[in-house]
Amino acid sequence: MSKTYRVGMIGVGLMGHGIASSLLRAGHELSFLDHPGNQPVDDLLEAGAVRKLTGREVAEGSDVVILCVTGTPQVESVLFEPDGVLEGLRPGTTVVDCSTAIPSSTEAIAEKVAAAGGRFMDAAMTRTPKEAAEGRLNLIVGASDELFSDIRSLLESFSEHITHGGPVGSGHKLKLLHNYVSLGFTAVLSEATAASRRAGIADDVFLEVLGNGGGGGVVLERLRPFIVAEDPSGFRFSLANTLKDVGYYNAMARDVGASHPVAESIEALYREINEQGHSERLVPELIKILEHD
Repeated sequence: MSKTYRVGMIGVGLMGHGIASSLLRAGHELSFLDHPGNQPVDDLLEAGAVRKLTGREVAEGSDVVILCVTGTPQVESVLFEPDGVLEGLRPGTTVVDCSTAIPSSTEAIAEKVAAAGGRFMDAAMTRTPKEAAEGRLNLIVGASDELFSDIRSLLESFSEHITHGGPVGSGHKLKLLHNYVSLGFTAVLSEATAASRRAGIADDVFLEVLGNGGGGGVVLERLRPFIVAEDPSGFRFSLANTLKDVGYYNAMARDVGASHPVAESIEALYREINEQGHSERLVPELIKILEHD
């Protein structure tokens, strides 16, 4: 029988709620931070989860604390603010950061967690809220071999594929590389779809040609429901988060001295779209926005 853990969660949003549900199904004890950004939590409470009012309280009763928040500023806030996680961290407690964050900050955070007596792992996620709810996320982990081995069974409670990318920070580096490629393809396909419609090409013909050729793949399939029926549910990711992630990729590229002119252009596109007031719209809606420019 797999070991059971006392898990504290901070961030029960679209992805975090699915993780929380999966942990409860696997028999782990769960507490979570009460926050206005959480999804409805009645089902979690009915399944035995306990609501906590501060990050300190979450940490005090946990073997593992999972962070599933928006990005680097939020991670730093929940860890280091007064009544935050670090104030309640017990010796040996593991902090697992499933957020998308700037790797240089992740490495600095890991040092502070270690200085407080804890252990730190970045375990960036790919896939969507649907897979999160099914316990079928992909995880990209940055951690020591020992820590990865110690809590792999817990990670398997809410994931289908786990890649150990290397030491701390590797998970977030790989996630930014992944998201840059995914969101870069999204920008290209959205512009192409808008141009195709302006050029008088039927959507079904456009999709057939791309799908049978070099334009086929995961991103096209996520955008397909919107192109066919204006259904954005295939890619439930906001344009605000798109700008954040591409911006984080560019920050990483600058930190490591990598060439990134294409990424800068893509970030400029997403920044313009956000400044036009579209930040809360979902990624597939970029097609309509560009079509009507």
